[in-house]
Amino acid sequence: MSSTEVKSELSRNELLKAANPTLAGTIAQTLADASSDHFSEDDNQFLKFHGSYQQDDRDLRKTGKKYIMMVRGRIPGGVMTPKQWCVFDDLADRYGNHTLRITTRQSIQFHGIVKSGLRPVIKGINESLLSTLAACGDVNRNVLAPPMPAFTNARERVFQDCHRVAMALAPKTRAYHSIWIDGQELNLADESNRDFVDPLYGKTYLPRKFKIAFAIPPVNDVDVLTNCLGFIAIVENDRLTGYNLAVGGGMGRSHGNEVTYPRLADVIGFFTLDKVVDVAKAVLTIHRDFGDRTDRKHARLKYVVAERGVDFMRAEVNQRAGIQIAPARPYQFTTMGDLYGWHRAVDGTWFLGLFVETGRIQGAQKNALRAVAEGFANLEFRLTTNQNVILANVAEAEKAGVNALLLEHGVKTEHQASVLHAAAMACPALPTCGLALAESERMLPGLVDRIEKLCAEVGLAGEEIIIRSTGCPNGCARPYMAEIAFVGKAPGRYQVWLGGNASGTRLNRVWRDVVKEAEVETELRPVLARYAKERRVNERLGDWCERVLFPEVALKAT
Repeated sequence: MSSTEVKSELSRNELLKAANPTLAGTIAQTLADASSDHFSEDDNQFLKFHGSYQQDDRDLRKTGKKYIMMVRGRIPGGVMTPKQWCVFDDLADRYGNHTLRITTRQSIQFHGIVKSGLRPVIKGINESLLSTLAACGDVNRNVLAPPMPAFTNARERVFQDCHRVAMALAPKTRAYHSIWIDGQELNLADESNRDFVDPLYGKTYLPRKFKIAFAIPPVNDVDVLTNCLGFIAIVENDRLTGYNLAVGGGMGRSHGNEVTYPRLADVIGFFTLDKVVDVAKAVLTIHRDFGDRTDRKHARLKYVVAERGVDFMRAEVNQRAGIQIAPARPYQFTTMGDLYGWHRAVDGTWFLGLFVETGRIQGAQKNALRAVAEGFANLEFRLTTNQNVILANVAEAEKAGVNALLLEHGVKTEHQASVLHAAAMACPALPTCGLALAESERMLPGLVDRIEKLCAEVGLAGEEIIIRSTGCPNGCARPYMAEIAFVGKAPGRYQVWLGGNASGTRLNRVWRDVVKEAEVETELRPVLARYAKERRVNERLGDWCERVLFPEVALKAT
């Protein structure tokens, strides 16, 4: 068979979706079978659309597979009420591993759930008026919105648009409600179920996942250019006038496969507020119609944009959304970090940014946040894409009470973490993720401690450096935007990337293909020492690497 013929064959996932467009599979039957502790591989693919991944505890593989489920909430903009927080907290204790894991897409993941706990968790989330539908799978994922209320009154309208887009792009299959809420198989005797085709996604949904984010300059706290579709708010005189449209970002790649790569979105123009849902549907259906359904590693929208060009995308969006995209309006990003501690919001209320080490809420911090949720019914919990929590809408009269309750549980509200820890981020990786090649969440805090010591030795104590790690090259913690990134290649071995910037507008580059974790200081010391001596005033490490280090590397290569 020729390579052309192989390329023309649909991937296995495409055949599965075509054969079962309701996404029901045999999930309900397996849930009812008490003799089985896991789902078939086919059903595992369908489960993703319902918001769950089947995994196993890789620490226990030598004694046989222990199947566990990860469940992810769909939480548009990362906003939760105190009652919803309490529901999630209860579910983590009753069915999970007693932790809540904040994701880099403003959601919460549960880990360690066994099969018998899967339906109660998903049903409980739905009863809280949130969902897990489309938190995973070949559909639009959780839609991001800026969590910080410190800068403009336009944030509320941006969040409303985020929610509208999330609801408009949700799949319409009845299988989700039938399985998880009613607890029964989808009735395929009903003709509307048997012949179901999703009105937006069609029979086979998208070629791969699809990600959307809203951002409000100058703060890029959602890493908007890493998304398939980005809406960059244009605010004039504190009034939201519309959005610049960005298309074609994405982090995922594969080691040794040069046709896969991280990519930043292209900003292709401006449009007015009334067209936000139409534009979202237009870009999504371009992915649906032109994405690669033969090779899942090449199936993201970023490859459509890279190969067909921005003029093609602009023309398609104009035609599908019934608009004429105008030239992009000026904007500038300056930071992608979170604010920690107490700050005044534009409406006069207070908000508190709380640091969460690698996004894992557990122990005293988990108990403290539960106490706050129970004691203050009017505030909001907002999850950030940097894996932290913001307590927002805190009234002046309640601020002291919130502060006291947190301190009573041993949770700091000031000086919460060192500057390097506060800017670091990691994916979960081992032991739960089946794709992990190396440690990430369990490794990074200790490695950051070591890098802090190294920085102090070379004269960089207290300097912020954005450090991110992932256990594989798929990029869930957006490592390719960091000033220093560690991307797992094998147990204890990492690819090291340098050169991202603080505004989230530049990709970094491979600096070392393989570095043993134990040798990180040896490799980084010469770079950090040179940077300390040679940097310009206020020049960050990533900018120095881009200006000095990589031109030198290029010269040596020639």
